[in-house]
Amino acid sequence: MKIDKKIIKELSDYLDEFNLTELEYTEKDTKIKVSKNNISVNNRNIPNSKSNLSPDKIDKNDEQKSGIEITSPIIGTAYHAPEPGGKKFVEIGKKIKKGDTVMIVEAMKTMNHVPSTSNGIVKEICVEDGQPVEFGQTIIILE
Repeated sequence: MKIDKKIIKELSDYLDEFNLTELEYTEKDTKIKVSKNNISVNNRNIPNSKSNLSPDKIDKNDEQKSGIEITSPIIGTAYHAPEPGGKKFVEIGKKIKKGDTVMIVEAMKTMNHVPSTSNGIVKEICVEDGQPVEFGQTIIILE
């Protein structure tokens, strides 16, 4: 199989241009997927790092993320309740069990229930109701 580097380079440029983390291209029986790694908080002292976080924000994020993290399984819009004005799935201080729905992420007009991956007490809700989320983004932190 011959690999067309021009297409890969073009897709890679689109990642930067549109601030994407992953892009997939399919034509006939050829499928190309490109992705880039996010800059880790641990890399903040590397010269020429493209991180736009100030040291104050980085330290605050480090403190917030201590605990068990529940992450978004997909890209979409996060909702705290099953319907507008409805009872929220979780609130800070609430005890939850593994498998309990903690949030809904809407993707392509499909409501996807996000289950808790662990037992615990909700320490922090990291996203606002109606906020866009990315795959792997922390949405809830448990104690």
